[in-house]
Amino acid sequence: MYKKTTTLIIAVPMLLALGACSDQKEKIPPATSAKPAKAPVYVADRWFSAEQAVRGGVLFQKNCAECHKADASGDPNWKQTNAEGKLPPPPLNGTGHAWHHPMPMLQQIVRNGGIPMGGSMPAFKEKLTTEQINDILAWVQSHWPDKIYITWMQINQRKS
Repeated sequence: MYKKTTTLIIAVPMLLALGACSDQKEKIPPATSAKPAKAPVYVADRWFSAEQAVRGGVLFQKNCAECHKADASGDPNWKQTNAEGKLPPPPLNGTGHAWHHPMPMLQQIVRNGGIPMGGSMPAFKEKLTTEQINDILAWVQSHWPDKIYITWMQINQRKS
């Protein structure tokens, strides 16, 4: 089981990176695998380290992937309420709305859950430390393209 999870954790970011690579400067190197792959590349400096993103990937797979999917793509109908009147898990890979929220709000949502916002995400304050939550957010944001990340940084600076 651990070997399959580790392989998934390594393979998903690498596959995402292959579609986003260019000759921009490298910030976060990929985990090693049998076949060499290009690392995700960023122009914008990120607030997190490669180590945080790797730790966050493990935590995301364990705590979040069941609902948000292993690649953070979320539910395809995330904008529409389900039969219970709740919003399904949104994508966290830069295609949803997570990047509209400043860091304190992202941390609060993970800590206290998404139920107050109309979703069904449980609270993780009893399960994850602040450091672990930040590691998960680092992994999530490692999937955001520069344009999305830069916009998020601007929002974050205004609202922090």
